[in-house]
Amino acid sequence: MEYNIDNFYSVSQISNYLEAILTQDKILQDLWVKGEVSNFYQANSGHLYFTIKDENAQLKTVMFRHKSRKVDFEIEDGIEIVVHGYINIYKDRGEYQLYADQIVPEGKGTLYQAFEKLKEKLEKEGLFDKEKKKKIPLIPKKIGIVTSPTGAAVRDILSVVDRRFENISILIVPSLVQGDQASQQIVEGIKYLNNRSDIDLIILTRGGGSIEDLWPFNEEEVARAIYTSKIPVISGVGHETDFTIADFVADLRAPTPSAAAELAIANREEIGNYLDNLTKRLLQNQRSRIETAHKRLASIAERRLFKKPSELFIDKMQNLDELSRELKYKMEQTLNKSSQKFNILSSKIDALSPLKTIKRGYSITYDQENNLISDINQIKVGQELKTTIINGDIISAVQKIEENGGLDE
Repeated sequence: MEYNIDNFYSVSQISNYLEAILTQDKILQDLWVKGEVSNFYQANSGHLYFTIKDENAQLKTVMFRHKSRKVDFEIEDGIEIVVHGYINIYKDRGEYQLYADQIVPEGKGTLYQAFEKLKEKLEKEGLFDKEKKKKIPLIPKKIGIVTSPTGAAVRDILSVVDRRFENISILIVPSLVQGDQASQQIVEGIKYLNNRSDIDLIILTRGGGSIEDLWPFNEEEVARAIYTSKIPVISGVGHETDFTIADFVADLRAPTPSAAAELAIANREEIGNYLDNLTKRLLQNQRSRIETAHKRLASIAERRLFKKPSELFIDKMQNLDELSRELKYKMEQTLNKSSQKFNILSSKIDALSPLKTIKRGYSITYDQENNLISDINQIKVGQELKTTIINGDIISAVQKIEENGGLDE
């Protein structure tokens, strides 16, 4: 038999090919696996290594440290667990294994699946959006707390409030915080506080517990009551590693009830120090501005203009004198020219005046209507005329009219 060894694959190529197949499989990339723990080992790094098995098969599993911190129970060989994660190739050994991100004891897997399903649904609807979160007031006048009145959580909150800002008013709305009726009472408590006009902030809280104990804070009706609340809501449910649906919907999540109280109110001493520092900065800023203004004013006052303000008008006054002289000169020129023109015109008018003609021995004749007689055809025999001479008028009547043929020009 002949073999063609020119067409072959490397081990890495096979591993990469299998990895590509696995990562494209939706089921293998998001699954829950139930089985019995065996060969459990926790490395110094904090990573968890074990095998989960049933009567027919086994699956190697690894959970890295940043994920294993969320495991709140002891894992040991022989216990039944439910593991969430994805399947991939560990190339160094050529083995497929489960990469875990959640581990719960058998029996709790259903709750975790319900939690993840509701979380995904509400996240798609936008109930977790950061831009929709309401602002927490710096110093609320009155805080409403929905919790068990006998639990440790409310005592922790009151202790923090008394220590940090004892004048804050607190209204406790009693509610069950675990059990079948708890979610309905929590919703009613939130609605009651929203119907009041004196509440500035709501704290929803309880102490730590198992997933079953915290389950009321994973109910959809509680999530929607928080989301629709007109008053900002801080959730302080369980311990630092506990996360509930209420934490994601709330306007602010606190890791513990005590932390919720600290986030809800500012420390009186901190505010006092802040105001003192603000006052000092304000005064320093004002002093600096006043000092700068004084220096600027002193600099301006030293200028020659302010020491001898009259110098501001010297050039203007000199310019005004020059303009005045120029105006006077032009007026005199204009007046002289006008006077000369007047004399010329006066001489011309005087030369043409009838009085000048009369003074030379001539006379002027008018008819009875005072019309100047310049043509013999204007008069008739017997017509009365007025003749003006140098020293008076002569009234006469026409006895005879003689034509002389006219005078040459």
